[in-house]
Amino acid sequence: MKLEVLRYSSQNDSTLGMLFDVTEGRRFLCYTLEDEFRTQKVKGETRIPHGKYEVTLRTEGGFHNKYKNRFPSMHKGMLWVRNVPNFEFILIHLGNREKDTAGCLLVGETSQENVTEKGFIGKSTSAYKRIYPPIANALESGETVSIEYINHDTV
Repeated sequence: MKLEVLRYSSQNDSTLGMLFDVTEGRRFLCYTLEDEFRTQKVKGETRIPHGKYEVTLRTEGGFHNKYKNRFPSMHKGMLWVRNVPNFEFILIHLGNREKDTAGCLLVGETSQENVTEKGFIGKSTSAYKRIYPPIANALESGETVSIEYINHDTV
C-alpha cells in the first residue's frame, strides 16, 4: 500500500494537507494537519521533512494503550511512520489542532484554512475510524506500507 500526503498550506502554526491512497490510481482519504515547517527542528513543534517513509504498527506506549481501550474492535497498533531523520515515534492519530500534535500526522474529514486562523481539521475520529482499518489490515497481512510527504506549499 502506498500513501501520500500532499501539503498545501504551511503557515506560522500549522501545515494542512490531504492524505491519498496512491496504490492504484489516486484515492482521497482525508485531510491532514501537522506542525509548521521550520528550518531548525524544535522538539514537538516541527513537521517532519518531506520524503518517503515506511509505516508499521507500534504495539507499545501510551497512545497504543489509549487507542486499544478506545477502539477495542479495530485497534491493532498505532500507525507508526518509521525512520524519519531526527524524529522518533511519529504516529498517525486523532486531533483537531496543532496543539494536538508533536510532529505527528493528524487526520480529519474537514479542514479549515490556516492563513487567517491557526488551522483546524474536524471530525477526526470519523476519519481515523474510516482510514485505519484498511491500513492496519494491509500491515497485518504482511504488505509493505509506505507514506510519502510531498510539499505543495511554498516551503
